Amino acid sequence: MTLLYLVRHGETDWNRAHRIQGSTDIPLNGTGRGQAARAARLLARRQWDGLYSSPLSRAVETAAIIGAELGFGEPELLPELVERNYGDAEGLTDRQIMRRYPGSTPVPGRESREEVAARVMPALLALAEDHDGGRFVITTHGAVIRTVLVAVGAPVERGVPITNGSIHSFRHAGGTLELKEFDDPIETESVLAGEEDLDEQNLLEEQEAKGVR
Repeated sequence: MTLLYLVRHGETDWNRAHRIQGSTDIPLNGTGRGQAARAARLLARRQWDGLYSSPLSRAVETAAIIGAELGFGEPELLPELVERNYGDAEGLTDRQIMRRYPGSTPVPGRESREEVAARVMPALLALAEDHDGGRFVITTHGAVIRTVLVAVGAPVERGVPITNGSIHSFRHAGGTLELKEFDDPIETESVLAGEEDLDEQNLLEEQEAKGVR
């Protein structure tokens, strides 16, 4: 059995401003570096076999902070784990999105949830199958983590917060991934009360969760 611990990157200034960033490469801010350091201290309770990251700088820096705590060098990059592309909505605030794309108005160039799953899931399955029995940390993005949760049939309806720096574990067995129970101190303590999650920061994700698009 292989264990994959998916870590959402720390906060960026665009997260704080509720600005859609998607595949736009926005760096961590000071708060985000602190969140990454906190995740690193939680992960240091375990032994790990490797460290991987999305190629976007906010994920790579999160991984570097974690790697310094865990004794790893630079993370190995997995291009397939880049954040969802939100097309013409990238860079827009909540107010701008509501004005330009009200209701069910499609967003040109926006990557569908199915398209995200089609690149993310094979990459994670290949990693797990190539390193059977290992335990790995993977820094990635909120919409990627939500896509994995949906793909494996986890109970994600507004019940599993995806906050910056949070950790969500999955196990690979029998050729598939499944969500581990959130009964480990790493997972329960990685989600901080009062912090904004993905839907609060990203209006398009919130609308999709409510069935608007």
